[in-house]
Amino acid sequence: MHSSSIPTARRDWVLFSALTFCFAFGFAVYGGIFQNYIREVLHAGPEKLGTLESLREVPGLLTAFTAGILASLAETRLAGVALIVCALGVGLTGQTSHYWTLVAITAFWSVGAHLWFSVSPAITLSLARGREGGKYLGRMTGVGSFAVLLALGFTWFAKSNMSYDSLFKLSGILIFAGAICGLNIRHRALGGARIRLLYRSEYRLYYMITFLEGCRRQIFGTFASFVLIVVFKQDVQTILALSFINAVITMIAGPIFGKWIDRYGERKLMSIYYTSLIFVFAGYALCSRIQVLYGLYILDSLLFCFGMGITTFLHRIARTADLTPSLAMGTTMNHIAAVVVPVTGGILWKTTGNYQIPFFIGIAVVICSLIATQYIPRANLLPERIPLAID
Repeated sequence: MHSSSIPTARRDWVLFSALTFCFAFGFAVYGGIFQNYIREVLHAGPEKLGTLESLREVPGLLTAFTAGILASLAETRLAGVALIVCALGVGLTGQTSHYWTLVAITAFWSVGAHLWFSVSPAITLSLARGREGGKYLGRMTGVGSFAVLLALGFTWFAKSNMSYDSLFKLSGILIFAGAICGLNIRHRALGGARIRLLYRSEYRLYYMITFLEGCRRQIFGTFASFVLIVVFKQDVQTILALSFINAVITMIAGPIFGKWIDRYGERKLMSIYYTSLIFVFAGYALCSRIQVLYGLYILDSLLFCFGMGITTFLHRIARTADLTPSLAMGTTMNHIAAVVVPVTGGILWKTTGNYQIPFFIGIAVVICSLIATQYIPRANLLPERIPLAID
């Protein structure tokens, strides 16, 4: 790195860290109250929650196409525009009094959120200049988790004094502040022109693992907390407390796990990840002791840090110009499952009266993920990470 570029690079890291912090804080406030909001205000059951979650993920299914249309924008500009859309939708959530209005607003902000999720790793890896990708992804995970920690603490105390609408508006304002930070990062985050739409058969293992990860994450993310709320009658303070603990653990574990991925390779760490998840899903399906379910809820969040290995695996094998469109295509693959799984799980739960069924399906998905992970070449057989230009 030239000495003249060091101040600019530092400025970019500060702005990107501020962006990450603002988005994570705002989105954590939103996420910490949303399921209770839809339950208490709109009186939605598991089938409506599942339908909402599936429709919310439709924009994720279209991420590769949306990112392709906007390929002329640099990743940092794309992130800024995406977060403005996300901020508007999240801020308006508390204005809804009808279920289908909420669905429409949620789908709107989801367009921006999914674009942000797909370009964020590419920006992180580019600012890292291709060195120790896991370390820097872990560092940004730590920044985001610290923001979540503060957000949940704030929400815990603010819930009794602020309405749902006020909290949703605050979430939107914070995400908008993150957008401004993104728009002020230097114009070019990645060198070279981006491909508009990309699917390469040589990346099919990445696509497969990403697809399966979408299945498993949607099952647990949609139904685990809803089981605690609906089946075990836990209140918003309990969910916030669990999320607070998750944030503390992730803040500490994210940077550590990122370094482990760099040191030991994706295959070994992700094998541990998916093996452990089998027990998490089995526990949720078979155990009715609330203390055990609390522990499994927290363990899932800890293990999710290993999911960075999916991104670093792609980083190892992808050509420089392929990284952002491949991440966008991966988001699309992920959301093929995300569109189908929540609504299917909600319908199965309602028709059978058995909340355990989605978690049994999750066990099968995790086993498939574990098998797919064994096809990742060992770290010493993969090429060196490709440096990403920033000038």
